[in-house]
Amino acid sequence: MTSLTEKMADYANPVEMLRNSQIGMYVYPVVTPEFTNWRTEQAAWRESAVLFDQSHHMDELIVEGPQAEAFLAHHGINSFSNFGLNRAKHFVPVTPNGHVIGDHIIFREREDKFILVGRAPTSNWLMFCAAWGNWNVRLRYDPRSPSRPEGERVLREHYRFQIQGPDAPKIFEKMNGGPIPEIKFFHVDWINIGSKKVQALRHGMSGAPGLEVWGPYKDKDYIHSTIMQAAKDAGVTLVQCGSRAYSTNTLESGWIPSPLPGIYTGDGMLKEYRDWLGADMYEAAGAIGGSFVSDNIEDYYVNPFELGYDFYIGWKKDDFIGKDALLKMKESKTNRKKVTFEWNKEDVLKVIATAFEQGRPAKWIDFPQPNYASSSADMVMDGDRMVGMSMFNGYSWNERCLLSLGVVDASVQVGDVLTLKWGEPDDTAKTSAEPHDQAEIRVRVSPTPYAREARENYADSWRSKTA
Repeated sequence: MTSLTEKMADYANPVEMLRNSQIGMYVYPVVTPEFTNWRTEQAAWRESAVLFDQSHHMDELIVEGPQAEAFLAHHGINSFSNFGLNRAKHFVPVTPNGHVIGDHIIFREREDKFILVGRAPTSNWLMFCAAWGNWNVRLRYDPRSPSRPEGERVLREHYRFQIQGPDAPKIFEKMNGGPIPEIKFFHVDWINIGSKKVQALRHGMSGAPGLEVWGPYKDKDYIHSTIMQAAKDAGVTLVQCGSRAYSTNTLESGWIPSPLPGIYTGDGMLKEYRDWLGADMYEAAGAIGGSFVSDNIEDYYVNPFELGYDFYIGWKKDDFIGKDALLKMKESKTNRKKVTFEWNKEDVLKVIATAFEQGRPAKWIDFPQPNYASSSADMVMDGDRMVGMSMFNGYSWNERCLLSLGVVDASVQVGDVLTLKWGEPDDTAKTSAEPHDQAEIRVRVSPTPYAREARENYADSWRSKTA
């Protein structure tokens, strides 16, 4: 067995394959789980300043060559007409059928060179497209660090740190040796970190001011120590964020990090893609977790309209993969919308209490984020009717509640109280799911982003767009 196609042939449908994956817990690699404790680390991006080490959990793909821009514009929904040097974009590719494959942050370093950073589905798709098509481009791939390096040394092309929080500007000025340039949201400029000149992206994942900096991996230790010393000299409490808290910041800011790539069905290019994908790659080895079980894998797919990415779409481009399908979706009245679900405290406590009782408990809710599958799909019900899907959940110390991100039917309104079915409906072969019973948890439909800071402080972006 060498390809995704061959692996799928061993199962009744792709859902069965993915629900019974043996891959185990989803791991954010290398970075220590907690530097202090995950509660303090979550609070830091709201109250002081936090340092995220993003050097290990994301792929990096460098695309360069005479047709680099044309290649990326053809394989992503984004307009490239305003994508000048020293800019970044949230790059989203879709299938010919208009289903989201994944996303990357894309940086333009030269007219003919781009760096893309994110999860494996987008990297894999672009590497296939470059091999499948006739493009004058060169791709260099630096995969994310191993989930379980087992003590072996890990090296990357670049280090990548993000500093954010209300006190972050004081750190920027101290480490730069003076005021930093005024950098617009998702623009890039050069700043100093000690004796090194580094690129800095104006960014923020929790609504507070933030910069993301990167450079050669060999400089990582120097950059890290200089940032920490700058914070100390500025009188700022800079809290390092471990891998347990890191994944939860998106619950407050509204980005769904791991939609199931919509590549398991479709003929032509998609069939050849499944033949190209290895049987051990993300798309074949990943896991679907949650209460929603369908024989039709397409029920798990999402499109750009549902995730709030539709305003990225470069409709004026002559052609790009998925354009015809997206035009039909644009006219459809059936697109769902992204929301935040606020979980009912009493119901959550009842679920947790079953772990202290004899008999078969409800599915354990791990804190702060139950990463027991690569993609999640929990049913959200209005009575006996499924009206939505919860796709990423976790606990926010800042908000003192469990939250999840997902999609609901267009008719659902903010403030509606629905019911989330928590836990697998039957025993699966997943090693990350213990024997348990399903439970019902009331959820209140809430705005996205949930955090007021994120809603009010983000620049004009998908996070602050409303349907």
